[in-house]
Amino acid sequence: MAGRRAAGLPYCLPAMDAGLYIVGTPIGNLGDITLRALETLKSANLIVAEDTRQTRKLLERYAIGTPLISSHKFNEASRVNLILDRIRAGAAVALVSDAGMPAVSDPGARVVAAVRAAGLPVTVLPGPSAVTSAVALSGFGGAGFLFDGFLPHKSGARRRRLTELAACPQPVVLFESPYRLLKLLAELVEIMPARRVYVGRELTKHFEESLTGTPAEIAARFQGRAVKGELVVVLAPAGRHEAVG
Repeated sequence: MAGRRAAGLPYCLPAMDAGLYIVGTPIGNLGDITLRALETLKSANLIVAEDTRQTRKLLERYAIGTPLISSHKFNEASRVNLILDRIRAGAAVALVSDAGMPAVSDPGARVVAAVRAAGLPVTVLPGPSAVTSAVALSGFGGAGFLFDGFLPHKSGARRRRLTELAACPQPVVLFESPYRLLKLLAELVEIMPARRVYVGRELTKHFEESLTGTPAEIAARFQGRAVKGELVVVLAPAGRHEAVG
């Protein structure tokens, strides 16, 4: 009782209808979860998580004891039938990723597609997103954006894609590994040196950092230091927000 009171949850949660519930979870700060998401995670019969270790931190914070199984890119195909069987048997199944919205850049799309194809109910509980957070922080938004996820790893394919994105009339949102950020900035120096770029690091966390400038200016900010944490990069629209000498 004390744990539920501390978490701010109602004492008697209603039974949930059978189906798949796509639940957005915090991208960093665990206080960013919605009340509806907490109620759903508490009332569900099963939570399907990208990494149970990460999700367990959230559940422990809010004293939630719902059973938990993993579903990630290496076992997602094998989990589909289990999830379908549970929903057909009357279970409410919550789908979460490590952070943000499942089935966007994180695993989950295969599960959602399979549940839909089976004619079973699917609903979404909107929550935090690193993509929209970065667009808002960049100041480049206001007229839509293109989310391109992670760039290809091979140099030739990366350069070709960046060359295509250089002409995009809307902001472009990318995810990047901290180990490849300096490589990306060097590529941008060659392909679009005057373009304004936003880099968000560890958004909503204690060491959150937001940087805006040309690729060379941002690269200089990272020289001599290790790049750590989750990163989001936003490229300003072509022909706008260009640096002037």
